[in-house]
Amino acid sequence: MLTVFDWTSDVLDEWFTEVRPLLGVDGNPAAWPSERGRRVGNQRLNSRFAAYRDALGLDTGLDFHSLRRSYVTHLIEAGHDARFVQEQVGHEHASTTSIYTCVSSDYRTRTLRRHLDAVTAAGLATQRARQA
Repeated sequence: MLTVFDWTSDVLDEWFTEVRPLLGVDGNPAAWPSERGRRVGNQRLNSRFAAYRDALGLDTGLDFHSLRRSYVTHLIEAGHDARFVQEQVGHEHASTTSIYTCVSSDYRTRTLRRHLDAVTAAGLATQRARQA
């Protein structure tokens, strides 16, 4: 799995080498074990996320799955190929990945500016070549 932030791999390494072993769940294959079962379930993750969201006064439309949408968006905005991103998140169809992608207006502006600059530069080069 590709990480979006440089520090992510360090945090995960610390979790797996220093914190998780303290839980005493050596035989449990889950990355995020629960004290009551093999792994923390989606319902528990969603309820904790909602509690933190509400405590922080964030929009109630924000849910745990929003992190997945953010991951896809960050990868696209970082310039990763759309097919690569699709495979990273396990989507069979590119159309599903596109639903997850909500790029910022800054990204749209930068992308448009880059393409307009390239077209303008090519047009000016052609015009100069004709005049020469």
